[in-house]
Parts: sequence; structure tokens; C-alpha cells
Amino acid sequence: MTALVAVRSAAGVCRAVQTRLVDASTFQKLDKSPVTVADFASQAVVCATLAGAFPDDPVVGEEDATDLRGTGATEIRATVTSHVRAALGHDVTESDVLDLIDRGGSGGYEHARTRRFWTLDPIDGTKGFLRREQYAVALALVVDGAVVLGALACPNLPHAGGVGLVMIARKGLGTQELPLDTPDPTGRRLYTPARVALSAARLCESVESNHSDQDQSVVIARALGLTREPLRMDSQAKYAAVARGDAQVYLRLPTQADYREKIWDHAAGMLVVQEAGGVVTDVDGRALDFTQGRQLEQNRGVVATVGGIHDEVIKAVQEVVGRQRILKPLA
Repeated sequence: MTALVAVRSAAGVCRAVQTRLVDASTFQKLDKSPVTVADFASQAVVCATLAGAFPDDPVVGEEDATDLRGTGATEIRATVTSHVRAALGHDVTESDVLDLIDRGGSGGYEHARTRRFWTLDPIDGTKGFLRREQYAVALALVVDGAVVLGALACPNLPHAGGVGLVMIARKGLGTQELPLDTPDPTGRRLYTPARVALSAARLCESVESNHSDQDQSVVIARALGLTREPLRMDSQAKYAAVARGDAQVYLRLPTQADYREKIWDHAAGMLVVQEAGGVVTDVDGRALDFTQGRQLEQNRGVVATVGGIHDEVIKAVQEVVGRQRILKPLA
């Protein structure tokens, strides 16, 4: 499957960059150059893979190559190109790499209104990447506004056979977990429980407090009777945690009234949870709407659960967050 090959290759690039460029001082020095290299190289590799199989499909991604084209980016441009060459296994020029990156970054708003497009986050969880903790390569295919395929590579998430996994979800066909490093064609089918006792449920949320209102999360957890220590991690690895039962509730609560989530931050993870039997909505209990462009303009926040407890969780969220409508008006 093309999406599986794409995220596996991109995860390999991210690992290579992390091994060579990230050390104990990187995060302390706020040096973002390693994640910049990995971000651009990952996007180029995914876009090259998609272009080979689906040359007419637009890609709505987070990055474009504008910054890399400047005269001050000579060194980082060369480093990105070197990693892309290694991942693709053949020679590419710097110009080729820049064009591949722009394939994912220059499409803009209008592509998210087309019948079929891919959406990509080449590294979701940049601080997790720099801390050598959780990050993900997230790729999803959207057709007629519905996410029909999601591929989520989590290089640092452990599984029974080691560290590093991929989750692949296809609409109506379920979610599978596969080792990242072994080209296992079958993997393990994931099923979330139909019902779980709230007293045994575990909350999952972002490490960074600016990504989700953690003060409200504490109040919601108390209202639900959740007693376990929250699982905090970066990136869409949180969706993977819910899909395979490491956590049962994922909250991403709005920290600003006018903030809207980006589609590439949720498309793949949402389908991974849904096809495992879980439920994903916004904090108002509405389905996530991928027809509005690069952002989830008609949603606020995200709530993902294993399924049977979703209504109770939404009720508790509403009691804390409130029902005040803060959405932008429809165009």
C-alpha cells in the first residue's frame, strides 16, 4: 500500500535525522534545526511516494519550501537533500527536493475543497521529536469530505516486539497495528472495548499545556470519576494510544476562543480510532468536518474515546467548557 510505504520511509528519515543531529543539549538550546531538516525531508519523501502512484492527487501539508529557497539556507538545504536521497535510494537534485516539498505545501486552501486530496503532517509533535519521545508521521486520504484512509507512523511508540509501529486504517475495513521496521503485511487488528468502566479509564492529553486546557481536563476527569494518572504525550500518538487501549479518553480542549485545529493534525488519527471502534467528535459532540479547507473551521477542540463512554464524556466536557458558541459564522 502506497500510504504505508510513504509513512514508513518518512519515519526512517526522521529516525536518521534524530540519530545524527539530536543530542541532549538540542532541546535545552531551543535548537530547532534538526526538526526542520526532518520536517522537510519527511514531506519530500512522502510527496515523492504519492506522486509516483497518484500523480494527479493534491497534497495539503504543513510545510512549503519558501524558507529553504533563500540564500541563507544553503547548508540546511543540502542536508535535507542528502537525507531525501538516502531514503529514496536514488539521486535527486536540490531543485527536485524543493519541488517535492512544495507539492505538499503550496496547494493551499482550495485543494481541501477538491473531491480527493491527501493531508500530511510530516512530523507531528516537534518537541517530542527533540526530546526523543513521541512524535508521528501522519498521512490521510480525504474523498468527498470523508477521511477514507489514515496511516500513522509512531517511531518511538513501543509494542510487543520492540519500538516503533505503524497504524493503518481504511474506512469500513478496520485498523491494523504493524511493526514499523518489519514489512508485515497483516499486523494486528485493533478493537476498542464496547464499554469500559469510567473508574478504570485513563485520560490522554498533550504534554504541552498550550495545546489543550489541562486545568479544564482535571475538572472533567474528576467529574467523570477518572482516578488513573493521565497519559501525556506529544503528537497523534495519542490517537494510537486510544485505538490500542493504552488510554480510553483523549481530550484536546480549546485554549483560545478563535483557534481552529489543522486538518493534518487529526485526519489520520481520527480514522485510526474510529476504525478500531472508537468515537471522535469535537467538544460539542459534532463530527469533525474536513470540507472547510486547511482548518476544522466548524469545530472546536477534539474528544476521542473508546466508544461506549463517549456521550458521558461529552456531557462532562460540556458542563465544564460550556455551551457558548464560539465558532466563526459559516461562509
